[in-house]
Amino acid sequence: MQALRNLGYYHGFKGYRFVRQPSQRIVFSSLDEVIALNAFDMNLKALLYPKVMFIENALKSYVIEAVLMDSGSEYLDDIFNRSITHYRSYTPGSESYQKQYAKRMTLKGKINSALLRDYSNQKQTVNHFFNGDKPIPIWAIFESLTLGEFGTFFSCANQNVKRYTSTLLQLPTNLDADGKLTEFIIYCIKDLRNAVAHNNTIFDTRFQTGKINRRLIALLEAEVGLTGLDFKYIGAYVILVAYVLRKMGESVESCEQFVDAYIHATDKLREQLSGDICNQILGTHQRKNMVQLRAFFSCT
Repeated sequence: MQALRNLGYYHGFKGYRFVRQPSQRIVFSSLDEVIALNAFDMNLKALLYPKVMFIENALKSYVIEAVLMDSGSEYLDDIFNRSITHYRSYTPGSESYQKQYAKRMTLKGKINSALLRDYSNQKQTVNHFFNGDKPIPIWAIFESLTLGEFGTFFSCANQNVKRYTSTLLQLPTNLDADGKLTEFIIYCIKDLRNAVAHNNTIFDTRFQTGKINRRLIALLEAEVGLTGLDFKYIGAYVILVAYVLRKMGESVESCEQFVDAYIHATDKLREQLSGDICNQILGTHQRKNMVQLRAFFSCT
């Protein structure tokens, strides 16, 4: 009873009795198995949290560099006029042009709302500029944006910004000629980051808010040497995080330690749950994919 009380009947017990959808029930034989799955989920969050936060911070830094290089200014009005111009890729007046222009204007409203929110909350990175009646530089603005808002910012940027960011990330030009892969990475990481930060269940990737772009999957399969990568399993997110960390210059040793910690967590889960349940949760290619991921590190 105490274990169930600690887990929480609604937050924990009921949430760990299915995979992705309530209709996909897990056939447990004891409460101990539910507790084991909860422990696995908590371990995953502890493992992933510092990594996704590192990636978020680094991505914002890379995009700041790209925007400054393209616009020649650190101030929002200049950046909007010179660099947040993806809408110009379309024929003026066309449906796509109107959609992208509306997205750009909505973005500006979201930025103003985020700044006002942080000003009201006495956030010093914002208040320093507001109270001094000074324009707010882009680096301070990025401190106020959620990862989703940041993703919209990048989506609205012109191709120069996107290609420059892709170069900083060392993404292969043959797979990212338009520089859009960073956008797909941001949106994919965003869902994972929010779930981890808010202590939501992550073991079965139920946190996904949309489909993972096929080009991102193709990138990981080509670069790491995988086939059939499926983001309905958390292992795919581990592969993405490890891949991005390596591209950002994280050492091979550090990346291997991260992956080994994930492998250890899954091995422990396999000792506590049946093979059928583990395959339902982890997929049947989890072990093979991790071996291939480690091989990728040795080649970089």
